[in-house]
This record gives sequence, C-alpha cells and structure tokens, in this order.
Amino acid sequence: MTKRILIMASDGFEQDELFVPLEVLRGQGCEVAVAAPSLSPIQATVLDHPGRTIRPDLMIGQARAEEWDALLIPGGLINPDHLRTRQDAVALVRAFAETGKVLGAICHGPWLLVEANLLRGRRATGWRSIRTDLRNAGAQVVDEAVVSDGTIVTAVGPRDAAAFALALLQATDR
Repeated sequence: MTKRILIMASDGFEQDELFVPLEVLRGQGCEVAVAAPSLSPIQATVLDHPGRTIRPDLMIGQARAEEWDALLIPGGLINPDHLRTRQDAVALVRAFAETGKVLGAICHGPWLLVEANLLRGRRATGWRSIRTDLRNAGAQVVDEAVVSDGTIVTAVGPRDAAAFALALLQATDR
C-alpha cells in the first residue's frame, strides 16, 4: 500500500529539509503533498539566502490527518516560527498526534511539537539553538542526528534530511 506523507511548510523553510525528504520519499514510492497557508508558491531559504520555491498542493486548513500516514515539518528559522503562531497549523499537528499518526520535525521544526505540547517525556533532537526549548517542554534531548520515539521522529538539520525521511517512513510501519 502506498504511504501518504504530508509536508507542512510556509515561506522560510530550509531548502534541503523539504526537497531532500520529498525526493527520498517519492523515490520510495510514497505519495507526497505540500500543505501551506495559501496556494501561492512558498520560498525556501538556504541558511539566510533565498532558495527554490514550491507550489503547495493544498492549504493547511484543508488537510485532514486521517487521510495521511505522516506529517513532516521542515525547519529553517522562519518557517516553524511562523507556523507555530497559526491555529490551523498547530491544530493539524495535534490531529496527527490524536489519531496516532507519525509526526516528523527537523531542525527548528520541533517548535511545532513544543507548541502542540507533544514532547513531554519523549526523546527528541533538533537544531542546537532550540534544545533548551525542547527540554523546557519536557523532552529528553538526545545528541543524535535522527531520533525516533514511537510516532515522533526528529532530526538535527539539513545534512540529516535523507536519514530523517527514511526514519519517518520506517515509523509509519509500526
């Protein structure tokens, strides 16, 4: 059966944290779609510089957790900081958690897991500048490139994007 993976992003996502998992997951036969605040193209960053754009397939408010096997949240500084202030984005993260679906967040992406109060007692990792936030949210911060804890998969940054995508896919088999 084909796995269905939803990527949620807005402007300011770190380019390799969306495009590398997108390519890896499609290469593994997954159906992958991108949800964003609107249907306008969203702009990546490569560190602090403009990167590629991608046109979303649907708006965040249209996404339903029960239609997907996993939700992937790329990082970058701007993207997750913007999304964690959006009620529809946080509600979607919570809906994935409530239905037992896999949640994956890389780099600064775990900020959405913090906002949704999903890390208490869980093992997690993320970009070094958010690790105190993860600890304050009750996570056991682990210094590993990719960390899987049940239905939550987290990763440090862009160089871990391919391994992160494969770990997320593996978590959907549990």
